[in-house]
Amino acid sequence: MKLIDVLLFSLAIAFFIIGIHQIMTLGLGKGYWAIMLTTIFYFLYILRKKKK
Repeated sequence: MKLIDVLLFSLAIAFFIIGIHQIMTLGLGKGYWAIMLTTIFYFLYILRKKKK
């Protein structure tokens, strides 16, 4: 895997963990931003994998 792929996947996992924590402590409205960033980074990762 290239560095950008590793970074995209790592950011997706990190924001997923942050989002789950925010949802469990503050509710869905406060953790929504992190879940959406997770989705964006994961889709970018998948998109890059399919181009290869």
